[in-house]
Amino acid sequence: MLIKEPEKFFSKNYIVCICAIFCCILWGSAFPCVKTGYRLFRIDSESIPSLMLFAGVRFTLAGVLVIAFGSALKRRFLFPKPRNIWRVMLVALFQTALQYTFFYIGLSNVSGVKSSVLNGLGVFFTILSACFIFRTEKFNLIKLSGCLLGFGGVILINLGGDFSFDFTLLGEGFVIFSGLSSAIAAGLVKIFSKYEDTTALCGYQFFIGGIALIIIGLCAGGTIPHIDAGAAFLLLYLAFLSACAFTLQGFLLRYNPVSKVAVFKSTNPLFGALFSAIILGESEQLFSWFTLIALVLVCFGIFVINKFGEKPSLIKKSE
Repeated sequence: MLIKEPEKFFSKNYIVCICAIFCCILWGSAFPCVKTGYRLFRIDSESIPSLMLFAGVRFTLAGVLVIAFGSALKRRFLFPKPRNIWRVMLVALFQTALQYTFFYIGLSNVSGVKSSVLNGLGVFFTILSACFIFRTEKFNLIKLSGCLLGFGGVILINLGGDFSFDFTLLGEGFVIFSGLSSAIAAGLVKIFSKYEDTTALCGYQFFIGGIALIIIGLCAGGTIPHIDAGAAFLLLYLAFLSACAFTLQGFLLRYNPVSKVAVFKSTNPLFGALFSAIILGESEQLFSWFTLIALVLVCFGIFVINKFGEKPSLIKKSE
């Protein structure tokens, strides 16, 4: 890496804040861009195989971008250590293949507003899994309150929409499973990055997961009917945002508590609303008191967890 002391650099609070918010800005732009991609590629949004194929091409390309960047940076072809191949494949299973299979199927059966709220549960899942499944950090009431503040903001940003309490396995259930899969992947990246180069881990998990989605989509009859310069540029941007955001998040997870990084994902719906208003013209919820209160709650939740959530000295004594 060009950064001589990455642990010191990526563990600084202001660096965590800047990098995590930048990741969320990229992820927030993904929702309207994906919807625009359906139109440019003339993909039937009700065809699950075609959605899987589209996602597979996107993430395979993201993997290629990360691998190429890492190889150029290290001046050698980047490849994971043979003993870590199973780790890469396990991350690929949860981070790319399962998460986006669940998400795209769930999204096709649930309104965008409701799926956004349910996706906010991913912040809870990520922090809870880090504390109780992977045991990479301690759980406390401060982390819980920070999560509640952030999720409260997610709910508020969506109160003006069509939020119902119906539940189906292939709709709401699959969106929740997507969040669970993402949470497990975050825990795996936190642990596996100790044994494997973070860039190699992220790049090859994208590539392997993307290839799996392409195979699923093609075998099920998925197609991408149309492509032109505009569609190709959009696909390249979608691949870039995934490559950049997930790789950067990988470095943050490696050198920080999972809760400190995960809570920033509460801002995803806010950035999603902003970019949807700009790109898709969906500005109904953007300029309202719901949005302002939501922003305050999310920011306060982030502040609480980053300022008070982790007490290193206490953890060391208890261990």
